[in-house]
Amino acid sequence: MAQTTAQDLKTTPLFERHNDAGGRMVEFGGYSLPVQYPAGIMAEHKWTREAAGLFDVSHMGPSFLRLSSPSGDAEADHAAIAAIIEPLICGDIAGLKPGQIRYTLLLNETGGAIDDLMVARSATTAGELYIVVNAGTKEGDFARIAAAAGDRAELVRADDGALMALQGPQAVAVAAVLLPGVAELGFMQYTPIEWQGAILMVARAGYTGEDGVEILCPADKAHALWDTLLADERVRPVGLGARDSLRLEAGLPLYGHDLNETVSPVEAGLGFAISKRRREAADFPGAKRILAERENGPTRIRVGLIVAGAPAREGAEILDASGTAIGVVTSGGFAPSLGKAIALGFVPPSHAEIGNTLQVSVRGRAQSAEVVATPFVPHRYFRKPKAS
Repeated sequence: MAQTTAQDLKTTPLFERHNDAGGRMVEFGGYSLPVQYPAGIMAEHKWTREAAGLFDVSHMGPSFLRLSSPSGDAEADHAAIAAIIEPLICGDIAGLKPGQIRYTLLLNETGGAIDDLMVARSATTAGELYIVVNAGTKEGDFARIAAAAGDRAELVRADDGALMALQGPQAVAVAAVLLPGVAELGFMQYTPIEWQGAILMVARAGYTGEDGVEILCPADKAHALWDTLLADERVRPVGLGARDSLRLEAGLPLYGHDLNETVSPVEAGLGFAISKRRREAADFPGAKRILAERENGPTRIRVGLIVAGAPAREGAEILDASGTAIGVVTSGGFAPSLGKAIALGFVPPSHAEIGNTLQVSVRGRAQSAEVVATPFVPHRYFRKPKAS
Protein backbone atom coordinates (compact mmCIF):
# COMPACT_ATOMS: atom_id res chain seq x y z
CA MET A 1 0.00 0.00 0.00
CA ALA A 2 1.48 3.38 -1.00
CA GLN A 3 2.47 5.76 1.76
CA THR A 4 0.71 9.11 1.91
CA THR A 5 3.26 11.88 1.47
CA ALA A 6 3.01 15.50 2.53
CA GLN A 7 2.56 16.42 -1.14
CA ASP A 8 -0.57 14.21 -1.35
CA LEU A 9 -2.34 15.88 1.57
CA LYS A 10 -5.00 18.51 1.21
CA THR A 11 -4.62 21.74 3.13
CA THR A 12 -7.18 24.05 4.69
CA PRO A 13 -7.33 27.83 4.12
CA LEU A 14 -5.60 28.18 7.52
CA PHE A 15 -2.58 25.98 6.75
CA GLU A 16 -0.14 28.91 6.74
CA ARG A 17 -1.44 30.16 10.07
CA HIS A 18 -0.78 26.77 11.69
CA ASN A 19 2.78 26.70 10.38
CA ASP A 20 3.40 30.29 11.48
CA ALA A 21 2.18 29.41 14.99
CA GLY A 22 4.49 26.38 15.26
CA GLY A 23 1.77 23.78 14.83
CA ARG A 24 2.98 20.19 14.57
CA MET A 25 1.30 19.06 11.38
CA VAL A 26 -0.01 15.53 10.90
CA GLU A 27 -2.21 13.66 8.43
CA PHE A 28 -5.88 13.46 9.40
CA GLY A 29 -8.68 12.53 7.03
CA GLY A 30 -6.44 13.25 4.05
CA TYR A 31 -5.57 16.74 5.30
CA SER A 32 -2.50 18.28 6.90
CA LEU A 33 -3.70 19.57 10.26
CA PRO A 34 -2.08 20.61 13.56
CA VAL A 35 -2.12 17.94 16.26
CA GLN A 36 -0.77 20.51 18.75
CA TYR A 37 0.97 23.85 19.09
CA PRO A 38 4.09 24.57 21.21
CA ALA A 39 2.09 24.84 24.46
CA GLY A 40 1.19 21.15 24.17
CA ILE A 41 -1.97 19.07 24.28
CA MET A 42 -2.44 19.21 28.05
CA ALA A 43 -2.23 23.01 28.19
CA GLU A 44 -4.51 23.41 25.16
CA HIS A 45 -7.09 21.07 26.68
CA LYS A 46 -7.15 22.89 30.02
CA TRP A 47 -7.29 26.32 28.34
CA THR A 48 -10.38 25.26 26.39
CA ARG A 49 -12.08 24.13 29.61
CA GLU A 50 -11.16 27.45 31.31
CA ALA A 51 -11.37 30.09 28.57
CA ALA A 52 -11.68 29.61 24.77
CA GLY A 53 -9.89 27.32 22.34
CA LEU A 54 -9.91 27.95 18.58
CA PHE A 55 -9.89 24.88 16.31
CA ASP A 56 -9.55 24.53 12.55
CA VAL A 57 -12.14 21.93 11.50
CA SER A 58 -12.18 22.91 7.82
CA HIS A 59 -11.60 19.28 6.84
CA MET A 60 -15.22 18.54 7.78
CA GLY A 61 -17.96 18.49 5.17
CA PRO A 62 -20.23 21.55 5.33
CA SER A 63 -22.82 21.82 2.55
CA PHE A 64 -26.21 23.21 1.59
CA LEU A 65 -29.10 21.19 0.17
CA ARG A 66 -31.41 23.49 -1.78
CA LEU A 67 -34.68 22.86 -3.60
CA SER A 68 -34.29 23.29 -7.34
CA SER A 69 -37.72 24.90 -7.71
CA PRO A 70 -38.97 26.38 -4.43
CA SER A 71 -42.65 27.29 -4.37
CA GLY A 72 -42.32 30.31 -2.12
CA ASP A 73 -44.43 28.67 0.59
CA ALA A 74 -41.90 28.34 3.43
CA GLU A 75 -43.54 25.40 5.18
CA ALA A 76 -44.26 23.49 1.99
CA ASP A 77 -40.71 24.03 0.78
CA HIS A 78 -39.29 22.84 4.09
CA ALA A 79 -41.45 19.72 3.98
CA ALA A 80 -40.21 19.05 0.44
CA ILE A 81 -36.51 19.36 1.31
CA ALA A 82 -36.97 17.31 4.50
CA ALA A 83 -38.60 14.55 2.43
CA ILE A 84 -35.37 14.24 0.42
CA ILE A 85 -33.00 13.74 3.37
CA GLU A 86 -35.22 11.85 5.81
CA PRO A 87 -35.18 8.49 3.96
CA LEU A 88 -31.41 8.38 4.58
CA ILE A 89 -31.40 9.20 8.30
CA CYS A 90 -33.27 8.60 11.56
CA GLY A 91 -33.94 12.22 12.56
CA ASP A 92 -37.09 14.33 12.28
CA ILE A 93 -36.07 17.07 9.88
CA ALA A 94 -39.61 18.04 8.89
CA GLY A 95 -40.21 19.15 12.47
CA LEU A 96 -37.26 21.55 12.65
CA LYS A 97 -37.92 25.22 13.28
CA PRO A 98 -36.00 27.86 11.25
CA GLY A 99 -32.41 27.98 12.50
CA GLN A 100 -32.69 24.72 14.48
CA ILE A 101 -29.97 22.04 14.18
CA ARG A 102 -30.49 18.31 14.66
CA TYR A 103 -27.84 15.68 15.34
CA THR A 104 -28.70 12.52 13.43
CA LEU A 105 -27.20 9.46 11.76
CA LEU A 106 -26.92 8.39 8.15
CA LEU A 107 -27.83 4.68 8.24
CA ASN A 108 -27.40 1.65 6.03
CA GLU A 109 -30.16 -0.88 5.41
CA THR A 110 -29.09 -3.00 8.38
CA GLY A 111 -29.20 -0.06 10.80
CA GLY A 112 -25.44 0.55 10.95
CA ALA A 113 -24.06 4.08 11.04
CA ILE A 114 -22.62 5.29 7.74
CA ASP A 115 -21.91 8.62 9.46
CA ASP A 116 -23.17 10.94 12.14
CA LEU A 117 -24.00 14.46 11.02
CA MET A 118 -25.69 17.76 11.72
CA VAL A 119 -28.73 18.83 9.70
CA ALA A 120 -30.18 22.32 10.15
CA ARG A 121 -33.15 24.16 8.71
CA SER A 122 -32.15 27.46 7.18
CA ALA A 123 -32.95 30.45 9.34
CA THR A 124 -33.57 32.65 6.29
CA THR A 125 -34.09 30.61 3.10
CA ALA A 126 -37.11 28.39 2.49
CA GLY A 127 -36.32 24.95 1.13
CA GLU A 128 -32.68 24.92 2.28
CA LEU A 129 -30.82 22.68 4.74
CA TYR A 130 -27.34 23.28 6.14
CA ILE A 131 -25.62 19.89 6.49
CA VAL A 132 -22.23 19.10 8.06
CA VAL A 133 -20.78 15.59 7.68
CA ASN A 134 -17.53 14.03 8.84
CA ALA A 135 -14.28 14.42 6.92
CA GLY A 136 -13.45 10.76 6.41
CA THR A 137 -16.85 9.88 4.96
CA LYS A 138 -17.80 13.10 3.20
CA GLU A 139 -17.26 11.95 -0.40
CA GLY A 140 -19.57 8.97 0.08
CA ASP A 141 -22.04 11.01 2.15
CA PHE A 142 -22.26 13.76 -0.46
CA ALA A 143 -22.74 11.21 -3.25
CA ARG A 144 -25.52 9.50 -1.31
CA ILE A 145 -27.34 12.76 -0.57
CA ALA A 146 -26.94 14.03 -4.13
CA ALA A 147 -28.32 10.77 -5.50
CA ALA A 148 -31.35 11.04 -3.22
CA ALA A 149 -31.88 14.63 -4.32
CA GLY A 150 -31.86 13.83 -8.04
CA ASP A 151 -33.21 16.83 -9.92
CA ARG A 152 -35.42 17.89 -7.00
CA ALA A 153 -32.61 19.65 -5.15
CA GLU A 154 -28.97 20.67 -5.52
CA LEU A 155 -26.24 19.79 -3.03
CA VAL A 156 -23.78 22.68 -2.85
CA ARG A 157 -20.50 21.80 -1.15
CA ALA A 158 -18.93 24.43 1.09
CA ASP A 159 -15.81 22.53 2.18
CA ASP A 160 -13.58 24.89 0.20
CA GLY A 161 -14.06 27.49 2.94
CA ALA A 162 -12.86 27.56 6.54
CA LEU A 163 -14.81 25.97 9.37
CA MET A 164 -13.64 27.13 12.80
CA ALA A 165 -14.79 25.94 16.21
CA LEU A 166 -14.45 28.39 19.09
CA GLN A 167 -15.08 26.40 22.27
CA GLY A 168 -15.04 27.03 26.01
CA PRO A 169 -16.79 29.06 28.71
CA GLN A 170 -15.57 32.36 27.23
CA ALA A 171 -16.18 31.43 23.59
CA VAL A 172 -19.56 33.05 23.05
CA ALA A 173 -18.52 36.24 24.86
CA VAL A 174 -15.55 36.48 22.50
CA ALA A 175 -17.64 35.78 19.40
CA ALA A 176 -20.31 38.28 20.45
CA VAL A 177 -17.78 41.13 20.18
CA LEU A 178 -17.49 40.44 16.43
CA LEU A 179 -20.82 38.86 15.61
CA PRO A 180 -23.88 40.68 16.99
CA GLY A 181 -26.72 38.29 17.76
CA VAL A 182 -24.62 35.20 18.45
CA ALA A 183 -25.30 35.37 22.19
CA GLU A 184 -29.03 35.09 21.52
CA LEU A 185 -28.59 31.68 19.92
CA GLY A 186 -29.40 28.63 22.01
CA PHE A 187 -27.54 25.34 21.85
CA MET A 188 -28.10 23.68 18.44
CA GLN A 189 -29.27 26.85 16.70
CA TYR A 190 -27.56 28.69 13.84
CA THR A 191 -27.93 31.86 11.82
CA PRO A 192 -26.10 33.73 9.03
CA ILE A 193 -24.22 36.81 10.30
CA GLU A 194 -22.44 39.40 8.16
CA TRP A 195 -18.80 40.16 9.00
CA GLN A 196 -16.52 42.40 6.91
CA GLY A 197 -18.82 42.05 3.92
CA ALA A 198 -18.95 38.27 4.08
CA ILE A 199 -21.79 36.02 5.24
CA LEU A 200 -20.71 33.63 8.00
CA MET A 201 -22.78 30.62 9.10
CA VAL A 202 -22.63 30.65 12.89
CA ALA A 203 -23.88 27.67 14.89
CA ARG A 204 -23.97 27.43 18.68
CA ALA A 205 -22.62 23.91 18.76
CA GLY A 206 -19.38 21.97 19.03
CA TYR A 207 -17.83 18.65 20.00
CA THR A 208 -15.99 19.41 23.23
CA GLY A 209 -18.84 19.38 25.75
CA GLU A 210 -18.35 23.12 26.23
CA ASP A 211 -20.46 26.06 25.12
CA GLY A 212 -19.20 27.56 21.90
CA VAL A 213 -19.75 28.24 18.23
CA GLU A 214 -18.79 26.77 14.89
CA ILE A 215 -18.26 29.35 12.13
CA LEU A 216 -18.27 28.63 8.39
CA CYS A 217 -16.29 31.38 6.69
CA PRO A 218 -15.37 32.01 3.02
CA ALA A 219 -11.74 31.11 2.33
CA ASP A 220 -10.77 34.69 1.47
CA LYS A 221 -11.81 35.86 4.96
CA ALA A 222 -10.31 32.91 6.86
CA HIS A 223 -7.00 34.53 7.85
CA ALA A 224 -8.68 37.75 8.94
CA LEU A 225 -11.26 35.96 11.10
CA TRP A 226 -8.69 33.59 12.63
CA ASP A 227 -6.35 36.48 13.45
CA THR A 228 -9.15 38.63 14.87
CA LEU A 229 -10.34 35.86 17.17
CA LEU A 230 -6.81 35.11 18.37
CA ALA A 231 -6.21 38.80 19.08
CA ASP A 232 -8.52 38.36 22.08
CA GLU A 233 -6.42 37.28 25.08
CA ARG A 234 -9.10 34.76 26.05
CA VAL A 235 -8.44 32.73 22.88
CA ARG A 236 -5.61 30.34 22.02
CA PRO A 237 -5.23 27.93 19.08
CA VAL A 238 -5.87 24.27 19.83
CA GLY A 239 -4.96 21.21 17.77
CA LEU A 240 -6.44 17.79 17.07
CA GLY A 241 -4.86 16.18 20.13
CA ALA A 242 -6.81 18.28 22.61
CA ARG A 243 -9.91 18.16 20.42
CA ASP A 244 -9.86 14.38 20.86
CA SER A 245 -9.25 14.43 24.62
CA LEU A 246 -12.00 17.03 25.08
CA ARG A 247 -14.59 15.03 23.10
CA LEU A 248 -13.56 11.85 24.93
CA GLU A 249 -14.10 13.50 28.34
CA ALA A 250 -17.48 14.67 27.02
CA GLY A 251 -18.34 11.04 26.18
CA LEU A 252 -18.93 11.89 22.51
CA PRO A 253 -18.41 9.16 19.89
CA LEU A 254 -15.92 9.63 17.07
CA TYR A 255 -16.92 8.20 13.70
CA GLY A 256 -14.59 5.47 12.51
CA HIS A 257 -13.79 4.55 16.11
CA ASP A 258 -16.90 4.40 18.33
CA LEU A 259 -19.24 4.38 15.32
CA ASN A 260 -19.05 2.42 12.08
CA GLU A 261 -21.31 0.62 9.62
CA THR A 262 -21.87 -2.30 12.01
CA VAL A 263 -22.85 -0.16 15.01
CA SER A 264 -26.48 0.87 15.49
CA PRO A 265 -27.62 4.05 17.27
CA VAL A 266 -28.99 1.91 20.12
CA GLU A 267 -25.69 0.07 20.63
CA ALA A 268 -23.83 3.40 20.55
CA GLY A 269 -26.05 4.95 23.23
CA LEU A 270 -27.49 7.39 20.69
CA GLY A 271 -31.12 6.37 20.93
CA PHE A 272 -32.08 10.02 21.42
CA ALA A 273 -31.13 10.63 17.77
CA ILE A 274 -33.99 8.39 16.60
CA SER A 275 -36.81 10.92 16.60
CA LYS A 276 -40.21 9.90 18.00
CA ARG A 277 -42.11 10.50 14.75
CA ARG A 278 -39.61 8.39 12.83
CA ARG A 279 -39.80 5.57 15.41
CA GLU A 280 -43.57 5.51 15.20
CA ALA A 281 -43.50 5.47 11.40
CA ALA A 282 -40.60 2.96 11.29
CA ASP A 283 -39.62 4.67 8.04
CA PHE A 284 -35.84 4.92 8.37
CA PRO A 285 -33.07 2.56 7.16
CA GLY A 286 -32.57 -0.45 9.42
CA ALA A 287 -35.76 0.27 11.36
CA LYS A 288 -36.51 -3.42 11.94
CA ARG A 289 -33.21 -4.06 13.71
CA ILE A 290 -33.11 -0.76 15.57
CA LEU A 291 -36.65 -0.93 16.89
CA ALA A 292 -36.08 -4.55 17.96
CA GLU A 293 -32.97 -3.43 19.88
CA ARG A 294 -34.97 -0.68 21.57
CA GLU A 295 -37.61 -3.21 22.58
CA ASN A 296 -35.46 -6.19 23.55
CA GLY A 297 -32.03 -4.67 24.09
CA PRO A 298 -28.91 -4.93 21.88
CA THR A 299 -26.23 -7.61 22.21
CA ARG A 300 -23.57 -4.99 22.99
CA ILE A 301 -23.62 -1.48 24.35
CA ARG A 302 -21.18 1.41 24.52
CA VAL A 303 -19.91 2.13 28.05
CA GLY A 304 -17.58 4.57 29.75
CA LEU A 305 -14.63 3.24 31.75
CA ILE A 306 -12.30 4.77 34.33
CA VAL A 307 -9.07 2.84 33.88
CA ALA A 308 -6.57 2.27 36.68
CA GLY A 309 -3.02 2.86 35.50
CA ALA A 310 -1.90 3.49 31.93
CA PRO A 311 -4.48 4.51 29.30
CA ALA A 312 -6.14 1.72 27.31
CA ARG A 313 -6.05 2.67 23.65
CA GLU A 314 -8.34 1.74 20.79
CA GLY A 315 -8.33 -2.01 20.16
CA ALA A 316 -7.50 -3.01 23.75
CA GLU A 317 -9.53 -5.98 24.97
CA ILE A 318 -12.09 -5.47 27.72
CA LEU A 319 -12.14 -8.42 30.15
CA ASP A 320 -14.57 -9.56 32.81
CA ALA A 321 -13.47 -10.12 36.41
CA SER A 322 -12.22 -13.64 35.55
CA GLY A 323 -10.10 -12.40 32.65
CA THR A 324 -12.38 -13.53 29.81
CA ALA A 325 -12.48 -11.15 26.84
CA ILE A 326 -15.96 -9.62 26.53
CA GLY A 327 -15.44 -6.49 24.46
CA VAL A 328 -13.09 -3.93 22.99
CA VAL A 329 -12.01 -0.36 23.66
CA THR A 330 -12.92 1.97 20.78
CA SER A 331 -11.48 5.24 22.20
CA GLY A 332 -9.14 5.72 25.12
CA GLY A 333 -6.69 8.16 26.60
CA PHE A 334 -5.76 10.36 29.53
CA ALA A 335 -8.38 12.81 30.80
CA PRO A 336 -6.58 16.03 31.83
CA SER A 337 -9.65 17.36 33.65
CA LEU A 338 -9.80 14.24 35.84
CA GLY A 339 -6.16 13.24 36.06
CA LYS A 340 -7.18 9.69 35.16
CA ALA A 341 -7.26 7.34 32.17
CA ILE A 342 -10.67 6.93 30.54
CA ALA A 343 -12.08 4.89 27.70
CA LEU A 344 -15.16 4.14 25.63
CA GLY A 345 -15.88 0.62 24.46
CA PHE A 346 -18.49 -2.04 23.80
CA VAL A 347 -19.50 -4.83 26.17
CA PRO A 348 -22.56 -7.09 26.58
CA PRO A 349 -25.41 -5.39 28.49
CA SER A 350 -24.93 -7.85 31.37
CA HIS A 351 -21.55 -6.19 32.06
CA ALA A 352 -22.63 -2.59 31.46
CA GLU A 353 -24.09 -1.73 34.87
CA ILE A 354 -22.69 1.46 36.38
CA GLY A 355 -20.16 0.59 39.09
CA ASN A 356 -19.33 -2.82 37.61
CA THR A 357 -15.63 -3.69 37.84
CA LEU A 358 -14.05 -4.99 34.65
CA GLN A 359 -10.50 -5.14 33.32
CA VAL A 360 -8.68 -3.92 30.23
CA SER A 361 -5.64 -5.49 28.66
CA VAL A 362 -2.83 -2.96 28.20
CA ARG A 363 0.36 -4.35 26.65
CA GLY A 364 -0.62 -7.82 27.81
CA ARG A 365 -1.27 -6.77 31.41
CA ALA A 366 -4.77 -6.66 32.94
CA GLN A 367 -5.71 -3.36 34.59
CA SER A 368 -8.83 -2.67 36.61
CA ALA A 369 -11.56 -0.62 34.91
CA GLU A 370 -14.80 0.64 36.42
CA VAL A 371 -17.95 1.18 34.37
CA VAL A 372 -19.08 4.79 34.89
CA ALA A 373 -21.78 7.08 33.53
CA THR A 374 -20.87 9.35 30.65
CA PRO A 375 -20.09 12.13 30.05
CA PHE A 376 -16.99 11.82 32.19
CA VAL A 377 -16.97 15.64 32.53
CA PRO A 378 -20.38 17.37 32.61
CA HIS A 379 -21.54 19.12 29.44
CA ARG A 380 -21.85 22.88 29.68
CA TYR A 381 -24.02 23.65 26.67
CA PHE A 382 -26.17 26.79 26.84
CA ARG A 383 -29.88 26.02 27.01
CA LYS A 384 -32.24 28.93 26.43
CA PRO A 385 -34.96 29.17 29.10
CA LYS A 386 -38.28 27.89 27.81
CA ALA A 387 -40.88 30.56 27.22
CA SER A 388 -43.54 30.56 29.96
